[in-house]
Amino acid sequence: MKLSILALTVALGLGACDAYAAGHSSAPAIEANGILTNAEGMSLYTFDPDTATTSACNGGCAKSWPPLAAGEGAHDAGDFTVITRDDGTTQWAYQGQPLYLWVNDRKPGDTTGDGVGGKWHLARP
Repeated sequence: MKLSILALTVALGLGACDAYAAGHSSAPAIEANGILTNAEGMSLYTFDPDTATTSACNGGCAKSWPPLAAGEGAHDAGDFTVITRDDGTTQWAYQGQPLYLWVNDRKPGDTTGDGVGGKWHLARP
């Protein structure tokens, strides 16, 4: 049963991302079990030092905490906004908080980044 729910969640998320890439206003992240995930079901995180328009996680930090990339032509949709990073790439933010993945999460549903350094938190809707 859990696998079926996960497969459905991932499928819905993939559909949302495909629609967004095609210029529709679907969300770039989905809610699963009370947290935001990417289309593959990987947990998303926020970083306390960030602002609504600026990521404080660049360089080496971004290697451990990859930003949730916003594709070319992506635009704000509801609670989701697009910010421009120091390197010129774009990243999704949710309710003013830039979103990241964590390299130590290995499979959908992992949440090993929650609480790291006291500054990283699961993104919640």
